Amino acid sequence: MEKIIKLTFLLILAVSCRKDPTYHENTYKLGGGVFILNEGNFRGGNGSLSFYSYDSTKIFNDLFYSKNNRPLGDVPNSMVIHEDNGYIVVNNSGKIEVIDPVTLVSKTTIKGLNSPRNMVPVSPTKAYVSSLYSDSVTIIDMTNNLIAGYINIRRSSEAIVAGNNKAYVSNWAGGKEIMVINTLLNKVVDSIQVGNEPESMVLDRNFYLWVLCSGTYAGEDLAKLDQINMATNKVIKEYQFPTKDATPVCLKIDALGSTLYFLDNGVKAMDINLGKLPVSALIADPNSSFYKIGINPVNGDIFVTDAIDYSSRGWVMIYKSDGSLITKERADIIPASICFKLIVN
Repeated sequence: MEKIIKLTFLLILAVSCRKDPTYHENTYKLGGGVFILNEGNFRGGNGSLSFYSYDSTKIFNDLFYSKNNRPLGDVPNSMVIHEDNGYIVVNNSGKIEVIDPVTLVSKTTIKGLNSPRNMVPVSPTKAYVSSLYSDSVTIIDMTNNLIAGYINIRRSSEAIVAGNNKAYVSNWAGGKEIMVINTLLNKVVDSIQVGNEPESMVLDRNFYLWVLCSGTYAGEDLAKLDQINMATNKVIKEYQFPTKDATPVCLKIDALGSTLYFLDNGVKAMDINLGKLPVSALIADPNSSFYKIGINPVNGDIFVTDAIDYSSRGWVMIYKSDGSLITKERADIIPASICFKLIVN
């Protein structure tokens, strides 16, 4: 039964960065592994792509440049794999690089975006892209890899979760709302009030939406974790972090949709039925600058990036689900977002 639930949840994880499980990957040259986006120095144009191979248990750096003889760009922020394409959203360069996820060779570049952040497929042929500085969500035609239009939400956007012909879009920078978009009509149909600065979101096994709100910068409003019933678009539970020193970010969930993970003075884990926020960290390392996390949907491995001083080459640490360290690998400058590339037999 658990195996069936796990496979079902993998199919509906709209924010999961992976290939569709129906695609057979015998021809993959890289095999199974994990893409790591290295942001590089802001305005330095030295963002890069790394890959940790499960076959060789090694990390390979600067792969986009080595395959395409040009730099990836200024601050790659996120990546998603859909069908036969890998989409790398490069924030400050205002573009999306479309690559072959097998050979890493560039297929095309989608240009003309305003500070793009995250891209999420909302149908087999259409995706939405959030924006830090624009009031609109960009619509991408994934058949032709072109900008197909815009949805004016009258505020900036960050995280996106999609399912059941709806997309939930967070207004992160200075906001406290989740905008609900009908993906068939490309139209805003509702909004949900949450805590301040809704930074990241995930969908659990019960089809509840979890929203991690970082709180205001000065700490006037504390960070919160909100649970939303997607059937009613109402907040049904709210967990408030106890002090203004709590700055939780990067909410993720395991493949079963039952355990939440986020960064807050280490990596913390929380069962969705726990009823309270975790007090202690599953993974704590006061000597590291934990920046982003990712949960392998196949084996539950926890990937954590360490940005060190945010100017030099950082690390990628891989832990078992119990928090024990597997390996530590040197990446490039400011290793950040994680994208899993799965092998499905």
